[in-house]
Formats: sequence, structure tokens, C-alpha cells
Amino acid sequence: MLKTTAQTGLPFMKMHGLGNDFVVIDQRTDAVALTDALVQAIADRRMGVGFDQLATIEPAQNADARLVFYNSDGSQSAACGNATRCIARHLMNETGRDALTLETERGFLRAEEAGDGLTRVNMGAPLLHWDQVPLSHEMDTLELPIEGSPTATGMGNPHCTFFVDDAEAVDLEARGAEIEHHPLFPERTNVQFASLIGPDHLRMRVWERGVGVTLASGSSSCATAVAAARRGQTGRKVRIELDGGTIWIDWREDGVWMTGATMHVADGVLTPAFIAAAQ
Repeated sequence: MLKTTAQTGLPFMKMHGLGNDFVVIDQRTDAVALTDALVQAIADRRMGVGFDQLATIEPAQNADARLVFYNSDGSQSAACGNATRCIARHLMNETGRDALTLETERGFLRAEEAGDGLTRVNMGAPLLHWDQVPLSHEMDTLELPIEGSPTATGMGNPHCTFFVDDAEAVDLEARGAEIEHHPLFPERTNVQFASLIGPDHLRMRVWERGVGVTLASGSSSCATAVAAARRGQTGRKVRIELDGGTIWIDWREDGVWMTGATMHVADGVLTPAFIAAAQ
């Protein structure tokens, strides 16, 4: 990896999982301070690079690497399933291994080769109690006192899942922005609208907190699968159709496993002038 200096700039990778796109910065050798202003500048799709989330790869003592995630508004997120899969694929290609462990704020996550170009990650056990999501006060997370009776789920970040007749018919921008800032969610929330299109087969659309509409979301897919199983709409193993493609979720005893495709799009370098202007 190129060293990050005033002369060379900052190397990065552009990746996506089902259209949920990321800038990934490898900080295992050289680290750079990522201020809110720099993250927001990189996120700008016209004047920067553009991403749904930014992720850093950092050294870890008890895992193969530590991952840290940032939303496009500069805020941090404890979990990002699609970015975890993308980085896991990169590290497995780099090392020639077919399994590894990644440390995140969510915990230690196991990633594995799934065959056919797919990568799977165990995103850990879902958080189902109100103070784990978290919600603002005690209540049943299965049906919240919000119009539409959505389900709340924690996957290291909060999720609010609505089950509707037709996910395509929802005004996602309006409803997503409204629910993200609902007072029941003190840390804001990701928002999903899902409809059943067949046995153990869901259509889902996503609004991510701190980002907006995205083509896919790994942790949202996990949360939606868990919510659908809890409500008796599906079993614990489901296929979910997202705007960016298909993802498979399997809620097992050891956690929620997520399987899907990844893409390493390009490598680049943020110039010293860009970094200086963003500070």
C-alpha cells in the first residue's frame, strides 16, 4: 500500500455489495485522521468520490483486521453488513484463505467463502429487547406504537421494519426521512419497507440513517429477515430482493448469516489538494 503523506495523498478502494457502495481505506500500515469534514467531502458524489458508507481496515490483536464504518454524514455506525462482506472478500483474496474473523464495534464477525463468487458473514445475534435496539423507553419491539406497527431490531445499529402489501408503492424518501428521526429512536434508525412475494421470499427497500435511500443494506436485510420470522411471515431462512440485487439471510442459532455478491470496482488516490481543502 502507498504511504499516506503530503506528497502521495490517500489511497482508497471503491467497492459495492449489490449497489450499496463504499470507499474503503486500508489503515493497517499507515493511518490518517478521518475528520467529519473529510468523510463528508469524500462522500460528495459530485465533488468527491461518493459512497453510502466509508470503511477503514485497521490492525487487530485478536482478529484478522478491525473494521470501522462511517456514514456519508460523517457519523459512525457499529455495523455495515455489505461493507463487511466486501472487505472480507478482499482480505480472503489477499491471503488466499477461505475464512477469517473481523473485529467491529458489533463484535467479532466470521466471514467465509460461500462459492459461486459469493461471500457470507455472520452478523451476530439480533438484539430484540427495547434497550438493546435502542428505543427511548420500554415497549414490545415486535409491534411499535407507530402507524403501520413496524418491528424494531438491533443489529449493532437500530432498524425499523414495516411490512406492507407493496414495497414499490411506498414513498421511501418521505417515509424514510420521517421515521429515521422518530422520537422512539434516540440514535435515529435505519428504515425498511418489505412485502412478501413468495414463501420465504421478500421484496425490501431501504432508507439508511445518515445516508438516505440505498440500493441495498446488509444489516437492514438481516433485521428484516429476523422481523419477518418473528412475525410468522417467513421461516428463518429467506431470500430478499433489493433494488441492487438478491441477498440470502439465514438466522441460525449462532447468529444471522448473510450471503451475497461483492464487487471491487477500482483503486484510487485522494490527492493532497483534496485532503487539504476538506480539513
